[in-house]
Amino acid sequence: MNLMETDFEIPAYLRSQTQTDRIYGTLKYIPRNKSWMIEGEPCVIELAKRLFPACDGRGAGIARFKSNKRTNGDLNWLMLRYPLQILNEKHWAKTLNETIDHVVRREQIYRSPTRVSPLRFSGELTHFQEEGLAFLLHNRRCLLADDMGLGKTVQALSFLSTTQSYPALVVVPAHLVINWLKEIPRFMTEHAQASESGHSFVHVIRGRKPYQLPPASIYMIHYHLLAWWKEELPEFNFQAVLFDEIQELRHSGTQKYSAASLLSGSCDNVIGLSGTPIYNKAGEIWNVMNIIEYHCLGDWESFTREWCTGYGSDFVQKPALLGDFLKREGLLLRRTKDQVLPELPAKRRIVQTIDFDQRKYDDLIQGAIEKAQLIDTLEDQFQRGRLTREIVEDTRQATGIAKAKYVAAFVKMLLEAGEKVLLFAYHHAVFDTYTEELQEYCPVRITGRETAREKNAAEEQFMTDQTHLVMISLRAAAGLNLQKAKVVVFGELDWSPAIHSQAEDRAHRMGQADSVLCYYLVSQTGTDEDIQEALGLKVSQFVGLMGDKSESQEDRMLSQIAAAEHIERIVQRLKRESSA
Repeated sequence: MNLMETDFEIPAYLRSQTQTDRIYGTLKYIPRNKSWMIEGEPCVIELAKRLFPACDGRGAGIARFKSNKRTNGDLNWLMLRYPLQILNEKHWAKTLNETIDHVVRREQIYRSPTRVSPLRFSGELTHFQEEGLAFLLHNRRCLLADDMGLGKTVQALSFLSTTQSYPALVVVPAHLVINWLKEIPRFMTEHAQASESGHSFVHVIRGRKPYQLPPASIYMIHYHLLAWWKEELPEFNFQAVLFDEIQELRHSGTQKYSAASLLSGSCDNVIGLSGTPIYNKAGEIWNVMNIIEYHCLGDWESFTREWCTGYGSDFVQKPALLGDFLKREGLLLRRTKDQVLPELPAKRRIVQTIDFDQRKYDDLIQGAIEKAQLIDTLEDQFQRGRLTREIVEDTRQATGIAKAKYVAAFVKMLLEAGEKVLLFAYHHAVFDTYTEELQEYCPVRITGRETAREKNAAEEQFMTDQTHLVMISLRAAAGLNLQKAKVVVFGELDWSPAIHSQAEDRAHRMGQADSVLCYYLVSQTGTDEDIQEALGLKVSQFVGLMGDKSESQEDRMLSQIAAAEHIERIVQRLKRESSA
């Protein structure tokens, strides 16, 4: 950019040092580890190590600054007080100009966000997502902390496709691996091109024992495996690392955290994604930000001394002030639903693929497989119809149970973010798993087992904030008024679109001014795929296809007709499995 075109003055700490008779040492660039090394008098070395936590250098007389736009600014400020003889003058001049350019542009973006259209990207971004992309392109080590449902994943993928920062590594919670595998082909045109050429665009790293990674553009690993690949990943020369749900790293002192720190230090582009980077204690933000950029908030002792209530405390005295600092420094971008509400529909429907317990599903499905073997032996159409319904019902329940723990893990993430959630399912066995997994959140249930008094009590507890989670049967949602919820989660699916719409409207009612976020959590096994297709729940089509009304007799008949061919498909699949 042309600095003469900007209205922003160059900050004083970035001005060039003036001629002086007094030189306190030398400044030398070390290409091997991309750092600047000062050799000088004790006064300058002591001040550097005392003032700048990102400065290191063992022994007397030496201080090192990792060369990046933040520490280069600190180094220039230091040289205004203690002039140094610069041994690599051309390289330093280029570095300083880039730093000035970056700081001025960062200030422009902070004051007046700009928008950028992604390249090699098949999806469409909203205006605020284009602003997010512009922020990521300028601030290559940052935390994208938009509210849930505002498209952090799609913004991160647009960054990769635009910058071509390959190979890239995506670090995700275990239950979200499958969802990323489905999102990447949706948005990245290179995925299709790679498939045509026989090149593997995405490789999922599996197992604790490191192996030679095959060629790919994007690699994926879940947090539980990071520690086992601690030595290998930093040596792979990744051009970008995305930490999805980076709050997984809010606790330091673990092998997982140490591995993430080494990985981050080996890469130039590091982006954290989280709508909830801070859980219980605001000081946890230090651990998260320290992964993104080492000591950008100082060391732990200085951070707690200045930002918190005292040494070792992780209670931040002025969280808003800390947030403003991170935003000004280009380290944090956060937009809430309220801020972008005009760009959001009244209901946002997101189909998210989650993991499932294959072994549990295989065990549970045996009864349905045995029944499928009997179908062809029955001549009576009534008996065949009854057995078919039993097979499908058994398969639906097996599907719900096999993914129940992963649904609970997803809901737990929402609850820890402070969201009020309606969790819908169908089978009592599935609700029992939810209750066990989420008991610390004191959930209430409206599932058909409760008396009218218990049902009313559950509704009142939710509406008076005594609990943030109510679990509701898909067929017991009529008449409920729960508009305090902003998030609706479907852990199981129904054949009828109107049933889902009716469930959504328990939150999306008069008095609800917010955009309601509706998650449809689906697995790649069992009945979910068939019900999705019957509902029109294909991701690319899932806008306005749900019936926004209560289920009528006609709706019920139409959904049964739509489901019939898929029910037959389920039965045929089970018959094939029985003969395999």
